[in-house]
Amino acid sequence: MKLHDLRQQYKKGSLNEDNMPADPILFFKEWFKEAMQYHQFEANACVLSTTAGNRPSSRVILLKEIDSDGFVFFTNYLSRKGKELSDNSFASLNFFWADLERQVRIEGKVSKIDQVESDRYFISRPIESQISAIISPQSSVIESKMELLKRKNSFINNDVNLQRPENWGGYHLIPDYFEFWQGGADRLHDRIIYKIIGVAQWKKNRLAP
Repeated sequence: MKLHDLRQQYKKGSLNEDNMPADPILFFKEWFKEAMQYHQFEANACVLSTTAGNRPSSRVILLKEIDSDGFVFFTNYLSRKGKELSDNSFASLNFFWADLERQVRIEGKVSKIDQVESDRYFISRPIESQISAIISPQSSVIESKMELLKRKNSFINNDVNLQRPENWGGYHLIPDYFEFWQGGADRLHDRIIYKIIGVAQWKKNRLAP
């Protein structure tokens, strides 16, 4: 297989910065709604990138809330990403909706959300997911899958009350940078960026593809 022969011609849309709103979160919501309507699989899936020292790491997560200030996701605070966010609170999110030939890059600062909000989301999850979050030492080395299953069965058999672990909860990424990418014909893609320049003030620019 020759990977350099793999090519796609992008032709599903274009971007005009003059028609885009002043608030990039509003435009993100428009694109996200379209991704959902287009039946894009796991439209809320994105790549979260964090750093430890000078070494970056990335993984796919599921976005769980969009508010007027930013983006919320949940995880184990003692996982690799949790530890890296503790060391460096700046992170990025990357959404790629292949069927729409769109990508969104978001950068900003991350902080933990209120514990009450984390509790509220935790109890809204399926019971099986709650149990998995409780018994899994996320990102730690384990002997086998059987070890997890034994922990799960033990938890269920002991009829332990379900309660959000203190080391599990939500993060809120407040963005200071957006890039909206729309695939274009002959690799002349549209790239519109927003950079924060003041309180709730953004500046738009077009980047060369």
